[in-house]
Amino acid sequence: MIKKLLLLLMVISAGYTQPVAPVRIHYGGGGDWYGNKTTWRNILNRVKQEFNIDVATREVAYRITDAEFFQYPFAYMAGHGNIRFSDEEARLLRKYLTSGGFLFADDDYGMDASFRREMKKVFPELNFVELPFSHPIYHIYYQFNNGLPKVHEHSGGPPKGFGLIYEGRLVCFYSWNTDISDGCEDPEIHGDPAEIREQALKMAVNIFIYGLLN
Repeated sequence: MIKKLLLLLMVISAGYTQPVAPVRIHYGGGGDWYGNKTTWRNILNRVKQEFNIDVATREVAYRITDAEFFQYPFAYMAGHGNIRFSDEEARLLRKYLTSGGFLFADDDYGMDASFRREMKKVFPELNFVELPFSHPIYHIYYQFNNGLPKVHEHSGGPPKGFGLIYEGRLVCFYSWNTDISDGCEDPEIHGDPAEIREQALKMAVNIFIYGLLN
């Protein structure tokens, strides 16, 4: 399984003329789309250590309406505040996701209501479903038999991983009540224990690899 995974990743990376990178969504509405400044540097460094693929040193950032947005197969968004998509952004994000793109959204604590509202503009016919712990996103490389690791308390209780499934394909993975992004930041930023950061990084690697292969 691991050998097959590595081969698939090498084939994917060979198809790009530049290092593989996620695209951070610069969304409107006032929320802090720009946060978690060291998150992807650390995730991509771990990906580079684990897999023989050419990855960038960090993410890029574009608005959904930017032509460059569609050049990246993996999109990311996080934040604490309000999110707002224009009608054009909702239409283009739907096109992106139904044409092979993948979105990882991570609630930093405070974006849940607006994120769900805006994704209803994108997929009015779909609802988020909680993914079972047996889902491949929890097992594609590292094993998470109990689902998402808990990074920060936020609302208390267990973290949950939700998905939007379009025509049988997971197009959006939404991590709630954990804050994977914070867990992947440089250690001095949040002061999380080393074991918590390790679990967050491993989960983020799973999500990134799953999104590239899905």
